[in-house]
Amino acid sequence: MASFNKFNAFVENVAEGVHNLGSDTLRVYLSNSTPSASHTAYDGVTGSTGPAEIAAGNGYTAGGNVASVSSSAQTAGVYKLVLNDPAVWTATGGSIGPFRYVVLYNDTSASNALIGYWDYGTSITLATTESFAVDLDATNGVLTIT
Repeated sequence: MASFNKFNAFVENVAEGVHNLGSDTLRVYLSNSTPSASHTAYDGVTGSTGPAEIAAGNGYTAGGNVASVSSSAQTAGVYKLVLNDPAVWTATGGSIGPFRYVVLYNDTSASNALIGYWDYGTSITLATTESFAVDLDATNGVLTIT
């Protein structure tokens, strides 16, 4: 399983009330552009403020898939966000990719603020009929804040 890496701006955005992680719409998209800790926002294929998204088509929709909230709570001063797995991408009529990164962002925030990403270690291309599923940790959650 790929490990989660947060964007630096996420910390400031939490402190300044940009995110309501319990109710905002969170999405994941696919990218083959190396994320930088200094990236701040999803901006589609341009990649000027965040990792560029792969081209839409063949079973991949621009903006990615929703990762709905399973639970969002704090216990003993530790907040944990657990997300449901987003829908599976299946290549139809052609390939999807290549992509290496799955990027999490807040689609509700005015800036589409980035939260973090998973690095799969190598670029992946889905041939027609092949599928890719993001398997989020239902026990430990996507992230914790202490």
